[in-house]
Amino acid sequence: MKYSALKGIQDILPPDSHLWQRIESTARSLFQRYGFLEIRLPLIESTEVFTRSIGEATDIVEKEMYTFTDKGNRSVTLRPEGTAGAVRCYVEHSLYNLPSPQKFFYSGPMFRYERPQKGRFRQFYQIGAEAFGVAQPSLDAEVITLLRNLLGEIGLRELNVEINSIGCDACRPDYRNALLAFFRDRLPDFCPDCQRRYTTNPLRILDCKVPRCIELRQGAPAVTDHLCGECREHFDELLARLQALHVRYTLNPNLVRGLDYYTRTTFEVTSEHLGAQKAVAAGGRYDKLVKEFGGPPIPAIGFAMGMERIVTLLKEAATEETPAPKAFIATLGREAEREGFRLAEEMRAGGLWVEPNYGGASLKSQLRKADKIGAAFALIIGEDELKAGKAQWKNLKTGEQGDVSLEAVSIWLIACS
Repeated sequence: MKYSALKGIQDILPPDSHLWQRIESTARSLFQRYGFLEIRLPLIESTEVFTRSIGEATDIVEKEMYTFTDKGNRSVTLRPEGTAGAVRCYVEHSLYNLPSPQKFFYSGPMFRYERPQKGRFRQFYQIGAEAFGVAQPSLDAEVITLLRNLLGEIGLRELNVEINSIGCDACRPDYRNALLAFFRDRLPDFCPDCQRRYTTNPLRILDCKVPRCIELRQGAPAVTDHLCGECREHFDELLARLQALHVRYTLNPNLVRGLDYYTRTTFEVTSEHLGAQKAVAAGGRYDKLVKEFGGPPIPAIGFAMGMERIVTLLKEAATEETPAPKAFIATLGREAEREGFRLAEEMRAGGLWVEPNYGGASLKSQLRKADKIGAAFALIIGEDELKAGKAQWKNLKTGEQGDVSLEAVSIWLIACS
């Protein structure tokens, strides 16, 4: 029987895997410069970790979570996002005892049962960052700037930073009432999900992607018009700092995000090259979540970026070179093959990617293989070369040829890098 991957789950193969590695390496380097340390979180958590943090009335909890009962009769869930697990870890290990801010990053697969489409899978990968312990907008500005710089270093262009403030417990009730009044007469024309959200969380109507709902909510009250004094001061200071750091942004009053734990700052980075699902990365502030998980009242902010969408954009830009060996060592005869293996190991120790001949192929076939795998050079060793202590070389890009001493071939090839 021939097996296939499950719907919405993909294999990541070369050369794409090289692109993934470059993104991850760039992220690690930049996180280190900003003082973010890595945490490695489990793929599976108690279901309550997500229902309590994300919100039972959200699409993720109601429709998308992979939840099941394990052999201990416990309800467990494959993680649909990273923040809830990070907060659980933060509280469980009392990381709030570290000097503030405490800054962490993580990467790995997430799971949501939703309709697969361009850049969206049921097993998908994220790189995320969470920063705890500072309520001031300076940390918001740092996190947003970090995200902007990270996407730039990865090589993404033509991105939009969208930002909003959704207020706090003090000012959000007034805004909720304003939304209820605005939507009341239009409610029968909204989709069934938005009709339900009207009762459970009317802010999430602003997050609906159904075209008819988008049209119906035009002219809805802006949350920034209902901010309390403290939230307004926080938001204005954040915008001032972003301007001072030359971070270009767009105010989006409908940006409320789909998770219940957000407070004040919310933001997304979007691309018009991804269609309707255009977010590349998103995040926000969640000042109440640590306390809700049993910890002290610690403010926090974070973001996550979607690997699949970033890879899609980079591949469409066609700027990534496919990785290839520096050299292929073509050999004729057993003794030459042994020498080729020795040289391959010597060059690998020097940091080069070298492919040897594994035997049984003609010289013509070996050179064809060298060209097919994209090797920059072919090194040819036969009986005559062994006797002379030399290898013939050919630059497969330019056609240049020559010979080099077997003793010096590793140094010569490294110098050609």
